[in-house]
Formats: sequence, structure tokens, C-alpha cells
Amino acid sequence: MSDDIVSARMNYERGELDAASIDANPFAQFGVWFDEARDADIREPHAMTLATADGAGHPAARTVLLRGWDERGFVFFTNYRSRKSQEIAAKPLAALLFYWSALERQIRIEGVVAQIDPAESDAYFASRPRGHRLSAWASPQSSPVRDRAVLETEMLECERTYAGIDVPRPSFWGGYRVQPARFEFWQGRPNRVHDRLAYERTAETGAWSIVRLAP
Repeated sequence: MSDDIVSARMNYERGELDAASIDANPFAQFGVWFDEARDADIREPHAMTLATADGAGHPAARTVLLRGWDERGFVFFTNYRSRKSQEIAAKPLAALLFYWSALERQIRIEGVVAQIDPAESDAYFASRPRGHRLSAWASPQSSPVRDRAVLETEMLECERTYAGIDVPRPSFWGGYRVQPARFEFWQGRPNRVHDRLAYERTAETGAWSIVRLAP
């Protein structure tokens, strides 16, 4: 093992997190931190790790982009035939992770996943650059391909097919919404005595409770 990895250390001193000052609504608190991440000029603050599991419980994680959020949940888009979509179909639960190292913060979100309304997917797809819309048709996401030339050939074919006309949204491409049941806000602190505050939704009332966790 590399000595650089074994000895790598950093001290976290940029902030603190206290239940007395955190917003009682986790969506509002997310908004505060997300705005601060954008103001800090972090590259792609909307990038998030999406973790899913298949029907046998085998986990997988990848980075996707947050494309919308409100109190219904957090939205991302993908091919409905991709590996992540197959896993969501088998087990419609997911976890999200936002990590903003410049602010020494992370947010974990866990909840149920469901496809969004097709009209929402249509609206977002129409806003994408034309090349991105073409690639949604050209790429059989997560499927094996012989080489890159296959993908480039498919892109050229799609360009010919939709030359001079609008590119419609494929029926196999669209959005998902993660509907949170749990949030955790983490703020790095000195000597690894980090601040961790978790929100959990009460099943009976839908109200959010806040608990401090040991780091």
C-alpha cells in the first residue's frame, strides 16, 4: 500500500453544525447548503453519487447529475434500460451522496425511487443540447459494444434520421425521483469529531425529527 495513502491527513476546520441552528425542514437545509456550494464555485455542485442494489442485494454506485428538486424529492435522468434502471425496477430504493470537499461537507439522502411523469421528462429532454438528445437514441446504455466506432456510427445514423427535424424523447429515456425518508448532514470538524445530524420522517405523521449521530 502506498505510504502517501496511509499517511494522508487533513484537518477539518471550515465550519460547524448544530441542531439549534439547522433548519427544521431538511429540504430547506439542503437548499442552504446547495446554494453555498454553488457560491463557492465548486465544479458541478449538482453531481451526486447514486447507490442502488439489485434484487439479490448486490450494490452499485455511480455519479449522476441532479436536475431538479423540491419537497417531492430529487430528480435525475437516465436510460430506462440501463443497469441502474434495472436495479431500481427490482428494488425501488436508493441513496444519494453529495460531497463538497471545499466546504468539508456531505449530505446523504435515502428513499424510495419512482419514475417521474412523462410530461416532466419531455420538458427536460427538450431543453437538452441537440447532441445530447441524439446520444440518448444512439447509446444502448450499459450494454456491451464492440468498440467506440459502433457508438460513432450510431450517432451518425441518428443525425441522418433526425436531420432538419426535432429530436423526440425516446420512450426508454426519462427521469426518476428519489423521495427522501432520511437525510444526514455531515460537517467536518477537527480531530475527526465531526458533526452529523440526521433527519428521519415519522411514518405516522410525516413530520421530521432530528438526531445527532456520533462521528
